[in-house]
Amino acid sequence: MNARQPEQLPLTRSSVLAAHDVIKSRAHRTPIFTSSSLSAGITAGNNLYFKAENLQKGGAFKFRGASFNLSRLSHEELQRGVCTHSSATLPVGNHAGALALAAKERGIKCFVVMPSNSSQVKIDAVRSYGAEIMFCEPNAPARAATLAMVQARTGATFIPPYDAINTILGQGTAFLELSEQVPEKLAAVITPVGGGGLLAGTALAAEGTGVRVFGAEPAGADDCARGLEEGKRREDVDANTIADGLRTPVGVLNFPIIQEKVERVIVVSDEEVIEAMRLLWERLKLVVEPSSATAFAAVRNPAFRELGIKGPIGIILSGGNVDMSKPLPWVVL
Repeated sequence: MNARQPEQLPLTRSSVLAAHDVIKSRAHRTPIFTSSSLSAGITAGNNLYFKAENLQKGGAFKFRGASFNLSRLSHEELQRGVCTHSSATLPVGNHAGALALAAKERGIKCFVVMPSNSSQVKIDAVRSYGAEIMFCEPNAPARAATLAMVQARTGATFIPPYDAINTILGQGTAFLELSEQVPEKLAAVITPVGGGGLLAGTALAAEGTGVRVFGAEPAGADDCARGLEEGKRREDVDANTIADGLRTPVGVLNFPIIQEKVERVIVVSDEEVIEAMRLLWERLKLVVEPSSATAFAAVRNPAFRELGIKGPIGIILSGGNVDMSKPLPWVVL
């Protein structure tokens, strides 16, 4: 007899708490970093608390959502394995690596569809976690067709990178830990937003706590901020930003959560992102990627300072998967 499928959890804070109970034995409880000099740079004198998800398994918060997704699969589904893809317009993302690692830890198969022009560094990273890679032409139709073939051949379950209930709930667990780890009650929390899984999950996790929730987005991929201003989700994004992990439109499930529960998305320039990234490397000695530094860049932006937030601010550093074969962005050759 087939095992009964678990019921879909509602998108609520209680579901994020349930997700945390499930994955806390598998995910790292990543540390909190502080810096008196970085906090002093904020005019309101806020204490800044950095949640270092760049030190999470797989180098990013994505392991949380991947791990919780696997916990919700039936025994039969786990036996068939899981699959995902990377966008033709994105580098092989943190989600692919996180899913491959989560699958490896559970002893199940993982299949990843990657564009043929992916860098060798990223190919090696996904393979190191034990995933089987299928290459496709670097365009969306080829990606979809190849993924469909993989599913038809293997029966593997597709695990979405951000636009899925279990993904959102898993990502929200980072805020639960952050709020437990800081020595004082947070006034606000800010995360980067690309597809919106982390921001939507954080907003759910913060519901009823009195913590104000904000997002951060690069000007070259600001579809979420624009959508909030226009009152409807933008389906496409013509991305042009160094924050490559954020070059994707906000998810269908994610946008209404952000619209209802997030106070504002702060838009920053690539120059601000690079400066924030450099400061985090120099002051905290943390390797963070540009997408991750976007949240700190937003806190330093005048638009955020003008909000006049009093009290400590939590900043979720989303990831640290930097291609070290390329020059750092602040290095002028």
